[in-house]
Amino acid sequence: MAETLFAHTIFALSSGGPPAGIAVIRVSGPQAGAALRALAGRLPKSRRATLATLTDPHDHMPLDSALVLWLPGPRTATGEDCAELHLHGGRAVIAAVERALARQPGLRRAEPGEFTRRAFGNGRIDLAEAEGLADLLSAETELQRRSALAMADGQFSRTIEHWRTALLGLSARMEAALDFSDDDDVGADLPKGFGEDCGALAQEWQEFLDRPRAEPLREGFRVVLAGPPNAGKSTLFNALIESDAAITAAEPGTTRDVLVQAVAIAGVPFSFVDTAGLRDDGAGEIERIGIARARAAAERADLVLWLGPEWEGPLGAPLWEIAAQCDRPGAHGKAAPSFRVSARTGEGIDALRAALVKRARAALPAPGALALNARQHRLLDEATQALTDAARQTDPLLAAEHLRLARRGLDQLVGRTGTEDMLDALFGRFCIGK
Repeated sequence: MAETLFAHTIFALSSGGPPAGIAVIRVSGPQAGAALRALAGRLPKSRRATLATLTDPHDHMPLDSALVLWLPGPRTATGEDCAELHLHGGRAVIAAVERALARQPGLRRAEPGEFTRRAFGNGRIDLAEAEGLADLLSAETELQRRSALAMADGQFSRTIEHWRTALLGLSARMEAALDFSDDDDVGADLPKGFGEDCGALAQEWQEFLDRPRAEPLREGFRVVLAGPPNAGKSTLFNALIESDAAITAAEPGTTRDVLVQAVAIAGVPFSFVDTAGLRDDGAGEIERIGIARARAAAERADLVLWLGPEWEGPLGAPLWEIAAQCDRPGAHGKAAPSFRVSARTGEGIDALRAALVKRARAALPAPGALALNARQHRLLDEATQALTDAARQTDPLLAAEHLRLARRGLDQLVGRTGTEDMLDALFGRFCIGK
């Protein structure tokens, strides 16, 4: 199957967009060596950077003076024969070399994520590492980078392999009980200590499930500003993100839709959400749609900053009571606000920002800690439930079946089975040259 899937040789620019000091074009596949020989005139020593004059085989015109590397598989990033061309990073140079490569037999331009997909298909990385690499490429804050790097470097994969070894040991004991149930040394009952050992391993998995998730880290700690019209939501929103992203005016109903702004404060990712003013009377049709969206946004918030009357915030939502516009004479006060702020004078804004950072850090994964995404959490939760069910069984056959289900969940976590339905979506997140 792998031979059919990866029959073509692919190439792409794998460095930043031109112009740049150096541009790196990667070539991967069975014709990588032939393509390098065609442009460089020879195949250099493997894994050694060599200076070469690249020539277009079509018209024999020189293309560039470049460093070239020949990397024979399978000990490469993709598990295939690879070549790298380190060119001068001008647009014309890159375009000319890409045209020359495109004319070579069996070569085509790579699709998004295709290099990494080949690495996965050839067993160079597993699915958990690929997901970590996707997050690493999109990381914008230090917290995101460190968490993604831990996943991409295989920490989670090694943890899963440790769990799988322990699970295989439990399965071996159970198979012995089933295969030799008539033997005097192995009874027909469950192996001694089987339930306790299953429970201990399931508890270890549950502790992993209880960790902070990856989604808030990837999308940002979601802070929704909510309250009635003219409560100062948009002005405070602009002050927190330090930008005039939201329109502010004295007219009620100025904000009619949900406005989301992603920012990083002290290296912590946030998504601040400005919403329409909540009121029951006087709203037009468009404003009523905005109000409905505001209520829905508050329900999905990690934290609501409530600027309305005290103790009247969205039910069930974690919220802080904010006494906004505290510089205005006669402004409606609160008996016990979490913070008193003025976006106009800046009073209390720094304290509010610092408190938000502290709250978000407590909710997000610790720096460098592994964090499960939704797919990984679901699969590990299913495996944990299967292992817990195995611990409760008195019938060896049923216990063995639950162990098999738990093992299947671990295999799906790293892509050993059942991943075709999500591979396109995953690798589509990558850039062309990755």
